Amino acid sequence: MSGRQSVHEHDLEAVPRRIAIVGAGRMGVGIAETLVLAGLEVVVTDVTPQLGQAALERLAARMHSHADAGLIDRDAAALAATVRAADGIPSAVESADLVIEAVTEDIEVKERVLRACEAAAPAGAIMASNTSSLSIDALARFVERPARFIGMHWFNPPEWTPGVEVVLGEHTDPAVAERVVGLLRAVGKRPSVVSGGVGFIANRLQMALFCEAARCVEEGLATPRAIDEVVRSSFGFRLPFFGPFQIADMAGLDIYEAVAEQHEQGLGERFRVPEALRALIRQGRCGTSAGAGFYDYEADAADRVLVERDRRYAALSELLARLPPVEFDGGQAVP
Repeated sequence: MSGRQSVHEHDLEAVPRRIAIVGAGRMGVGIAETLVLAGLEVVVTDVTPQLGQAALERLAARMHSHADAGLIDRDAAALAATVRAADGIPSAVESADLVIEAVTEDIEVKERVLRACEAAAPAGAIMASNTSSLSIDALARFVERPARFIGMHWFNPPEWTPGVEVVLGEHTDPAVAERVVGLLRAVGKRPSVVSGGVGFIANRLQMALFCEAARCVEEGLATPRAIDEVVRSSFGFRLPFFGPFQIADMAGLDIYEAVAEQHEQGLGERFRVPEALRALIRQGRCGTSAGAGFYDYEADAADRVLVERDRRYAALSELLARLPPVEFDGGQAVP
């Protein structure tokens, strides 16, 4: 099973092993596949028993299609049969170590579901919401023990996307966060612990990019197709390996400051130069060439970082050259 690990390979006694997923749509089913492939006990439930059973059928079909594509092996696909569909929330969560709420992004629906989960789950169970944007503190008001409540924001498709945001509420117990992080790492994910601001981190950044891309279309600068190509083939090409702060360090923070100033002058307040950037430059921390930027670098680290960067970029270029372009039916984007 490429990229897969079994939780049983890890000495992590505190990792939750009995997982209830409430809401068996696309995300819930994908999360179920990830967890069952790691050898965990998984039960799903949905609005009706019929929808729960239908989710099991979709899960089995999805895992067998992944096996057909060579993404997992046949034995792994057979693990779909170990997932159980409960008739409702009480029977789904009654013995769970971790309850993952994955219902629609409607706070009233989430309130009903979380209150029902709270009423039936064991007192020690962790309660997690897969919300992508709702306030964790607002959702925590629907449970009696907010210390055990946390955000657990998976990304689509959850089976293959490594990142998961672990979102802390005001009252979240740090030990709960540690257990959730331990579980995610044990199943091969790369969790990041963040606070519960609007959009958390990923969606806030993603929406900033999307809104600027849409404005570029509105201003007649380029078509959606051209903008997608710019993103894919330039800074998007670098993002699998480096985040924005690492990329800025390698480019030079003084250069970033100059470019940001040009944007602020031409496009206004939304491109205001961050004070955090100016403060680093005043300290002489201008990036890898200066030995420090957003990160600290050892004496010979800058050269090693750049060589490793180039090695990874060359490998990705070779991979992309072997893969056919992704085309949609029709092949045309709306102008």
